[in-house]
Amino acid sequence: MTGTDVTAGPFRVGDEPPDVTAIAWSRATRLLLWYPRAWRARYGGEFAELLAAELTERPRDRRRTLNVAFSGVRARLADGGLGSHPLDPAAAARARLATLACSGALFAMFGVALWSQLATGLQWAVPDNRGITQALDLMSLALAAFCLVAALGLAGLTHAAIVAIARGKGSRLLWPAALLGASAAVLFFGGRHFENAWPGTGGHLLAAHGLVPAGIAAFGWATTMWITSYWAHPAMLAAFPATQIAWMTLTPLAACGLMTGLAGVMRRLERSPRALSYESWLGRVAGGGMLLFLCGVARWLGVAAGPQAAFRIGSIDVAGLAVLVLVVATALRAMRSATDAGPTGTLRL
Repeated sequence: MTGTDVTAGPFRVGDEPPDVTAIAWSRATRLLLWYPRAWRARYGGEFAELLAAELTERPRDRRRTLNVAFSGVRARLADGGLGSHPLDPAAAARARLATLACSGALFAMFGVALWSQLATGLQWAVPDNRGITQALDLMSLALAAFCLVAALGLAGLTHAAIVAIARGKGSRLLWPAALLGASAAVLFFGGRHFENAWPGTGGHLLAAHGLVPAGIAAFGWATTMWITSYWAHPAMLAAFPATQIAWMTLTPLAACGLMTGLAGVMRRLERSPRALSYESWLGRVAGGGMLLFLCGVARWLGVAAGPQAAFRIGSIDVAGLAVLVLVVATALRAMRSATDAGPTGTLRL
């Protein structure tokens, strides 16, 4: 069988070998999109030829289509550090860390949304149950741990990036680093601007709560105000200032850009096994922070059914908690994949 030469370079959708029909080849290339780019670059040409030949003999086979899709999803999970038997153990280690970092960023985002809501309530009302302040204390400690992990991790990545640039290997980091920096700048300066509209402004009770400075609570609210049930009530949302609605629309895009850029840098930046082990240790600390934060939320849930409206759990809070649980499950899966990697895994957790 003749066709695309796998060794000639990355597989390109549109290459057509002479011994299969154009229709079969087109269907084969579409099915191949289930697989990640790295897999297609290495095995795409040969696999597409075999698949196209089978499509010529048997054009319709639902089981085959489902099998290709399932295998492609498994390959994508492995490429993202959530599965075993990776193509490249070193690349898989970096992918696991990127998945852990993005999971931490997403967890922090939705966690801050819950935390800032509780902090706003404490700015105006004295809780009739100590469980409310205990919940805020646990959530605040967890977020403080997240900030420390983020600072240490960013310092390590910056050092590794400087070394890579000095060795002439920094060009492949340019695009994700630019996206990361631009997104972080949008979130920082936008948050600083819109924090003046914090609904806790004018209150005074939080000032006596040493773990939560009001300015940090206001910034957290400003950067997560898009996580709201107002999207389901267009009439109420329309009463907001146009600039605030624009910011609520821009914020999730900037957050996605930040996580995409972060993942790109962490996957492309080569680090030593020692550096990867250090980052995996930071991942464990972040995982502990996630569990501590969930304990705080659970404490809030246990006492928030009282008559005080400022501390009640709403539908958006339930949805946010569901996101947090899914993110923790994803992070734990990435950690488990690192453990399953065996002797090649520098990320043993």
